[in-house]
Amino acid sequence: MDLGALIRSRVSQNPHATALFCGDRVMSFDDLNRSTDDLAAWLLAEGLKPGDRVGILWPNAIEVVQIYFAAFKAGLIAVPINLRLKPSEIAWIVEDSAVSICFAHPALADAARQTGVRTLTDLPASADRTGPLTAHTDETPALILYTSGSTGRPKGAVHTHRSLLVTGEMCTQDFEDTFGEACKPRGLLMTPLMHASGLYVLLGSMRLGEPCVLLPAFDPAAALDALQRFRCTLTLALPAMMQFILAEQVRQPRDLSALRVIFAGGDSVPVALHDAVRRVMGVSMVEGLAQTETGPTIRNPLNNPKAGSLGFVHRGVEVRIVDGTGELLVRSPALSIGYWNNPEATNEVWRDGWFSTGDLVSRDDDSCFWFRGRLKEIIIRGGSNISPQEVEDALYAHPAVLEAGVVGLPHEIWGETVVAVVALRQGASGNEADILAHARRALADYKVPERVHFLPVLPKGPTGKVLRRALKDALTDGMVTKRSLSGS
Repeated sequence: MDLGALIRSRVSQNPHATALFCGDRVMSFDDLNRSTDDLAAWLLAEGLKPGDRVGILWPNAIEVVQIYFAAFKAGLIAVPINLRLKPSEIAWIVEDSAVSICFAHPALADAARQTGVRTLTDLPASADRTGPLTAHTDETPALILYTSGSTGRPKGAVHTHRSLLVTGEMCTQDFEDTFGEACKPRGLLMTPLMHASGLYVLLGSMRLGEPCVLLPAFDPAAALDALQRFRCTLTLALPAMMQFILAEQVRQPRDLSALRVIFAGGDSVPVALHDAVRRVMGVSMVEGLAQTETGPTIRNPLNNPKAGSLGFVHRGVEVRIVDGTGELLVRSPALSIGYWNNPEATNEVWRDGWFSTGDLVSRDDDSCFWFRGRLKEIIIRGGSNISPQEVEDALYAHPAVLEAGVVGLPHEIWGETVVAVVALRQGASGNEADILAHARRALADYKVPERVHFLPVLPKGPTGKVLRRALKDALTDGMVTKRSLSGS
């Protein structure tokens, strides 16, 4: 079975059923199936071969779903690109994955064109088909999802048709069991389709043949309006997003009587936020654990979540906890098959079918898992992974910076915030505003440090590497240490 079968099977059951809502636009499963067949044929007629990569730089829209499934049907590999990346960051992904053609929203097309790749700003007219679309198996690669890693450069996790189909199944397997078949899982997709979390909602909706409501860009008022207008029963949100949604719902309440559950993704959810969601919105926020490389692995029961915990292992998933460190290892049919064009990084975290998540967990007497921290130094701000080394590399490009260290510090809304500590070259001058302005020219906005502190010299280990842990401990050690770091 391949991903195109998700749509074809729904057409055979009810071709006129609605597949997608986006504002006032509506698309049926039949129209989605026909349009993606036509676009797949066009891509092949243009000379693309099975296995070639198709870039997507587009906010949530019906067009994005069409491009995804056209690529899947043609045996091509979709490469979604984070909309917040700067041109140099986009260029690296396009080059690393060897994108053959890129579909870019008109407002984002200049960044795509700067990479030199052929760029289209709309979906072309259909091509005449001379035969059936390319046949492929469930083990055919379908998607490369790039995620920042501790090495500084984004790494592309490769997913097959099978791993994505299993992901869709995992995302929906508990809903009807909990709420009954009469409660249809109509999802609001307000996280980007360029990210794994957005794809989870889409794949789950396609699998069940239920409409998926697309929110072009996150806005708390628009999200609540969509939940009310389309009578959505579920959505997935990052903890930071929920803070803004709660404030808007208190300011102007909407009718959320259809809503049954809010899945939490991207970061840990404070118990206080769980309580506020239940109080204000009348539903539970269900926490779990998933990564770009793994798909869903651990989740809370929908009808009785244990606030603050990750929950229990998904059916079909195996986990192990490494003695001594507490790191979580995962083996799952939803697991990606490795990092694109990066065997060294692949071999580092994939061993004998097990993936090293870098997350530290514990398990209680009920076999419920709890998040205890990260083995890796990755920073997660508002659900987005940020590599400290990538930020440090940008800071080192400033002529006045001799040494740089970047860490994540706790933040009540974003989960973590990016903080930099730098040492200036002898005789050089530089201040926080100047260094931050330099960082903004090189990095996506969400990666730019919130603060820059200064030290004469940064703590280093025996090999001369800056000790990020020592910097983090110093920054959280009290006001005296903070004053010394900031030079006041």
